[in-house]
Amino acid sequence: MERRTQADRDAITIEIGYAVVSACFAAALAFGAVYGPALAFSLPPSVRRPLAVAGVILAAVVFLLRVTHVLLGFARRPENDGR
Repeated sequence: MERRTQADRDAITIEIGYAVVSACFAAALAFGAVYGPALAFSLPPSVRRPLAVAGVILAAVVFLLRVTHVLLGFARRPENDGR
């Protein structure tokens, strides 16, 4: 196993940052899509609470899927030698 160069480490750091930022954005959009109607319309609390819970769960799943997708895609690029 050879040591990674500074350029390799920088590329990984930037890719992780991109994965986290884009995942936060996607999760916020997913949460807004689910909980948005509760904010736009005057819904009763018995409806708002389940929408909030569903929005948080969906946002967490979208976040994890996005991070995984971006980082696995980075690892599979030929210039990364499968690392």
